[in-house]
Amino acid sequence: MIDHETPVLDNHLHLDPDNNRGIDAVRDFARAGGTHLLVVNKPSWHLGVEAETGEDFRPVFERTIEIVDDAAAELDGCAWPVLGVHPGLISRLVDDRGYAPDEACEIMRGGIDVAAEHVERGEALALKSGRPHYDVDDEVWDASNAVMRRAFERGADLDCAVQLHAEASEDMTEVTNWAEEAGLPAHKVVKHYAGGRLAGPIPSVMSEKDRLEVAADRGEPFLMETDYIDDPDRPGAVLGPKTVPRRVGWLLENGREGAVRNAHVETPELVYGIDTEATLSDDR
Repeated sequence: MIDHETPVLDNHLHLDPDNNRGIDAVRDFARAGGTHLLVVNKPSWHLGVEAETGEDFRPVFERTIEIVDDAAAELDGCAWPVLGVHPGLISRLVDDRGYAPDEACEIMRGGIDVAAEHVERGEALALKSGRPHYDVDDEVWDASNAVMRRAFERGADLDCAVQLHAEASEDMTEVTNWAEEAGLPAHKVVKHYAGGRLAGPIPSVMSEKDRLEVAADRGEPFLMETDYIDDPDRPGAVLGPKTVPRRVGWLLENGREGAVRNAHVETPELVYGIDTEATLSDDR
């Protein structure tokens, strides 16, 4: 069982306030014992935005900030937005819309810059970037890495974390080396949808029992996530919003109190500078 003093953070999920469950998913999370959320904006095209400039991402970010404010009201802890540009957009721009890779890169870097404005104003906690997790040609790969490097530069400017959507890997030290070259410490780079073992970025571990056991046994900093996508066309995709609280309960039942504290108190403080205990309501 989760006691009233244990924060429970889902580090990466999406909410669709207009087309699917939205706040109902947050209520499911809270009823299961969840207290804190990092809500990542959905891919821009899923919200009807076909960006031609960085400015075109602004309504995507603003709508995400609105739903996070609504989500926070349902929780005994807090919710924060994570804003950025999904790396899969580059294929949509190049393959479907006819942009050259360098042109697509400029559009996407412009979106990162707009997201950074929200972080600078205190309206968002972190940035999101990355590169395709599927095969692309060299020009698209290089352009994607250039977008990611822009996110590291802006993260360094703002002293904020960057969440990455990228290929499956157990070693991404090259990527954190790029971040450190830009002035962003490796511990502020988070690999979303990670396994339990990862060199370089902090792993945001998909909350499946086998992955969590690996992360818990390692004893290194890690986070937990569902990547809930709140998509009416894919209701069973990824993990549901109750999963992280249920997995926290499972870890506690199996004597993994240290792993729970690592993922829900110590690592959020290390990566984002947030205090999940201090932001937990006394009347929970």
